[in-house]
Amino acid sequence: MDTPLLVAGLGNPGSQYARNRHNAGFIVLDEIHAAHRFGPWKARFDGLLSEGSLGGRKTYLLKPQTFMNLSGDSVAPALRFYKLPLSALVVVHDEIDLAAGKLKVKTGGGDAGQNGLRSITAALGPDYRRVRLGIGHPGEKSRVSGHVLQNFSKEDIDWLKPLVMAMVVARASDAAALAMASAFAAAGLICFIVIRRPR
Repeated sequence: MDTPLLVAGLGNPGSQYARNRHNAGFIVLDEIHAAHRFGPWKARFDGLLSEGSLGGRKTYLLKPQTFMNLSGDSVAPALRFYKLPLSALVVVHDEIDLAAGKLKVKTGGGDAGQNGLRSITAALGPDYRRVRLGIGHPGEKSRVSGHVLQNFSKEDIDWLKPLVMAMVVARASDAAALAMASAFAAAGLICFIVIRRPR
């Protein structure tokens, strides 16, 4: 039997942050949750947790409610509670150093200034999978904070749609990546619709 997956989407809790670029991880998990008929969200591990299946593999979706900078305070207890290896963790997050609309999967490495990753790495070490959703760089370091905390715009629609691109599949070398591929294929189209017509 395959080891379950823990998929953590990073963001900040609260309706005022819901459509921020920094909340790309939350947005994608919400759409995976809907598209794959996961169970109800429940308050656990200082986050919101839902159980379901991706590609026939038991999967836990986790949205830390600790705010981005303390994501590890939610992710680490969940991983330990379920006695999962670090290889079972997939973290979905925004990436300013990746062009808007690009999607990349990598395992390990640095945090590149992403405070959510920094917190998780401090708690668990760096050798977990990251799904990096490019939101583009504003061009100046002083503008980064404002950029990530701005809502996705109508112009972003043109690059949100390519979330369905098969980059995940192309990089898939194991069951975990393959399980994520079908989820992102479904989530990409739905994200496009939801962000175009925000709540």
